[in-house]
Amino acid sequence: MKTYYKIRMILLSLVLFFAACAYSKSRPDINRETVSNINLNDFMGRWYEIARFDHRFERDMSDITATYTLLGDGKIEVINRGIRNGKPVEARGKAKTTDIPGRLRVSFFWEFYSDYNILAMGPNGEWVLIGSKSPNYLWIMSRTPHLDTTTLGHVIALAQARGYDTDKLIIDND
Repeated sequence: MKTYYKIRMILLSLVLFFAACAYSKSRPDINRETVSNINLNDFMGRWYEIARFDHRFERDMSDITATYTLLGDGKIEVINRGIRNGKPVEARGKAKTTDIPGRLRVSFFWEFYSDYNILAMGPNGEWVLIGSKSPNYLWIMSRTPHLDTTTLGHVIALAQARGYDTDKLIIDND
């Protein structure tokens, strides 16, 4: 019986592997290059979400913030907060650095990590453009709850130049 389950797991793994390969070939090409030089301490603290692509874990949410705290062991505590249906929602996660400057690995569930790429950052660290491996995840965040129209337009243009479909952005810059 154990052999049967091992074979099933191997077959399932192969199916998932080939599906992932097929998906990666079919998705649009985006520029995932991260900022080349970042002081991680400058990234820590509270960020206000200005715009994002729709995804299930933030669907129907507003007033979203992300707070990053560098811990003693070099890992990063991540706390995302927002409002959904008039009620506060909080998600706690963790992040770790990688060998690539500007690339973190973030997890909100057990040991499943995703790439979190710091694609661009304002000259004074006042805004940040975040993406991932997938073209389906994109965030624009600011140190303040609002970005002026000119700056927001500039950051959106940067995302568009990288190949992101910026028409899909949900903007929460009221």
